[in-house]
Amino acid sequence: MNQLVIVFLPAHNEEETVGEVISKIPRHFHPEVTVEVLVVDDGSQDGTVAAAAAAGADHIISLPANKGLGAAVREGLFRCDKLGADIAVMIDADNEYPAWQIPDLLEPLLNGEADYIMGSRFLGTIRGMRLNRRLGNYFFTFLQSVLVGKRIADGQSGMRAFSKQAMQHADIIHDYNYAQVITLNLIRKGFRMKEVPIDYQVRSKGQSFIKFKAYMLAVFPAIVKEMSRPVGKITINPTAHAVKSDRGKQKAS
Repeated sequence: MNQLVIVFLPAHNEEETVGEVISKIPRHFHPEVTVEVLVVDDGSQDGTVAAAAAAGADHIISLPANKGLGAAVREGLFRCDKLGADIAVMIDADNEYPAWQIPDLLEPLLNGEADYIMGSRFLGTIRGMRLNRRLGNYFFTFLQSVLVGKRIADGQSGMRAFSKQAMQHADIIHDYNYAQVITLNLIRKGFRMKEVPIDYQVRSKGQSFIKFKAYMLAVFPAIVKEMSRPVGKITINPTAHAVKSDRGKQKAS
């Protein structure tokens, strides 16, 4: 059964890096997987859209104004579903995350082992992250682990994969960011989460949108809001995206 994977990149003023990320996305790594690329332009004021088009993005959606990373990820998941994706993969457009490892990210999903996969920097390699961001990551990841009763190594990762059901049922309740609330939401609904090690390196171009104090002040209320609202368990189809064994895989290109 052929699977359409749409890799979407939320992007705000990332003209320097978005094309390089797109060029590193493997398009042909399994005979039963078709890969397309979607860029969600979050009100960029530079050449992000032109750079994405030049790099070969299959779909580009432009939001009329900068709404925030949470809003861009919400739009990306919605558009992937509307475009007929069986699986959605999100990766940041800043070139910090290893696009070439998307096949590794998808393996648990294609094997029927998980519905929601996060690429973990702390299980893999992490280079160049400043101390305040590292401590913030540790803190919020620990908090998520406690709230859902499941060990999580990297709850803030900007590289994730979603089954069709996870894509359709993921709720992101605020626009500023998505990282904590989407994981809490999906695990509480019964989706199977798994992490895979990835090779991470802090961006060398552009500037992160994250301001440490603002991030801390925005994330806490969102976590409280998510954990305070009731959610229903979803009946999961564990083999919805199963493909043939590793023997059918081709070399990523």
